[in-house]
Amino acid sequence: MEISLELGNMTRVQEFVLLGLSTSPETREVLFAVFLTLYLLTLLENALIVFLVCSHTELHKPMYFFLGNLSCLEMCYVSVTMPSLLAGLWTGPCHVPFPACMTQLFFFIALICTECTLLASMAYDRYVAICRPLHYPLLMRPQVCLGLAGTSWLGGLLVSVAKTTCIASLSYCGPNVLNQFFCDVSPLLNLSCTHVALTELVDFLSAIVIFCGTLLVALASYSAIGVTVLRMPSAATRRKAFSTCASHLVVVGIFYSAALFIYCRPSRIRSMDLNKVLSVIYTVATPMCNPVIYCLRNREVHEALFRTLHWT
Repeated sequence: MEISLELGNMTRVQEFVLLGLSTSPETREVLFAVFLTLYLLTLLENALIVFLVCSHTELHKPMYFFLGNLSCLEMCYVSVTMPSLLAGLWTGPCHVPFPACMTQLFFFIALICTECTLLASMAYDRYVAICRPLHYPLLMRPQVCLGLAGTSWLGGLLVSVAKTTCIASLSYCGPNVLNQFFCDVSPLLNLSCTHVALTELVDFLSAIVIFCGTLLVALASYSAIGVTVLRMPSAATRRKAFSTCASHLVVVGIFYSAALFIYCRPSRIRSMDLNKVLSVIYTVATPMCNPVIYCLRNREVHEALFRTLHWT
């Protein structure tokens, strides 16, 4: 009872202070120019992919449908975290009201969970294309693709509602400084002055279901693809089949290696500097590199881009 009264008398935190990526004024100006350029480049690349997929009928295929969804998601994804990163580099540590912080957290969790499910759907698409090519038109018909994409977006929103509600319901009575450039799960749990076991359990279970579940789907798909490719009689056929999966496999490796290190842990993360570095990888580097990785060796996208530039 005494503990409850003591917690009730504490002043609830009304805002959080984001320390940002760097506290050195000398490096902030350079980093601001670098990350602003990366942000604009990321938006341009992904917007171009969405435009090409929508405007060219030869790209109206399941693989490019998911790629367009992924590019659309990553434009939203990078726009959730990058503005606060840039604001911190421009003005120094920035003050974020509690509702704004929870809103940013909600969209961040929703988009990262959606991306995991989309990557698993893309891996399944490649599995059907290579391992069951005769059934591909049936198994990946438009209704199935829409269902997979819709489930990805809806699932991300539902998981985010559960996690954000748990985190927002915690008591934050000070300090209110986050050693991060956006409102992230682990830094917020570190600042809570109440028992966080239930919230950590929800975080851990959702990580198991979303991150590990979708990763297992991707790994199972590529294991089956690997076995099928090795059984192909022609080296040229094996090379062609592998080339259609290599880019997606690279993206999956980069994304999951950083994200799983942070989120598939029920305990709080103490090394926040390492946390920030890894956060930059999957919130900035991955959305920027994905269009390049996917389209660098893709002949159909090259041809669509060439025709678009030729028309203009």
